[in-house]
Amino acid sequence: MQSSHLIRLAGLVFVAMSFIVLGDTAGKLLTSAGVEPVFVAWTRFAIAALVMLPLCGVQRSEWVIFTDKRVIFRGFLIAMGISCILTALQSEPMANVFGAFFIGPIVSFVLAIVILGERATPARAALLLLGFLGVLLVVKPGFGFSTGLGWALAAGLCYGAFLATTRVVAPHYRPRLLLLSHLVIGALVLLPFATTIRWPALDMATVLLILGSSAGSTIGNYLVVIANRQADAALVAPLIYTQLISATAMGYLVFGDWPDIWVILGLLIILVSGLGTLLLVRKAQ
Repeated sequence: MQSSHLIRLAGLVFVAMSFIVLGDTAGKLLTSAGVEPVFVAWTRFAIAALVMLPLCGVQRSEWVIFTDKRVIFRGFLIAMGISCILTALQSEPMANVFGAFFIGPIVSFVLAIVILGERATPARAALLLLGFLGVLLVVKPGFGFSTGLGWALAAGLCYGAFLATTRVVAPHYRPRLLLLSHLVIGALVLLPFATTIRWPALDMATVLLILGSSAGSTIGNYLVVIANRQADAALVAPLIYTQLISATAMGYLVFGDWPDIWVILGLLIILVSGLGTLLLVRKAQ
């Protein structure tokens, strides 16, 4: 791939990650104000599904996707992951949450080897081990570990399994259809929980934050779909680590949270792990 194309791709993925972080920033503002995380997660899926439905051009024959158990499981995983990360953001700084969340790619890597039978190069394994070290520096198990970081790790575990499941079903369905499927399934999975909790007063500020939470996540994930159409998923995936830059910046600008030196070191190690993986993939191509 030419350098200019790679730079444009990196820019597109960074913009996508920034939109997702904006959505999570709106979600953190809501949960910090007392709105239940599961309500924020449900509205995010439900609104996005309604917006994406007419844009996906679903054919009658394609509705069979909602009977595929693998697709249903994938939708369940992302619904749980989003609920967990919004719960984590309720009490933890954004940079810490996203640092812990990035155990997801490591989980995906392990599952791809154990379940999917994929082969791993020593260099790729070493970089992911480096990334895991970065995650440990962020969460500091036994030395400042909190319930919020536990929720962030749970979100990462769900996301890692989601990524592995996506690799299983992606060859069988087009990208926009897969995006719609997890939005619809996520909304349905969370609906029973959303109907049993106290809803917030829907004043103008709350409504705008709910719409912002859903719009940021939807636009970001749609841009990731576009990026995956322009390049192999193996090339796009490491660029997702740039989300750490946006999360740290938004955490400071909106909430005044600046990570301590160990978290900063951990975030840098995770970022180096992702960019190193990108160089490996580019060299292999």
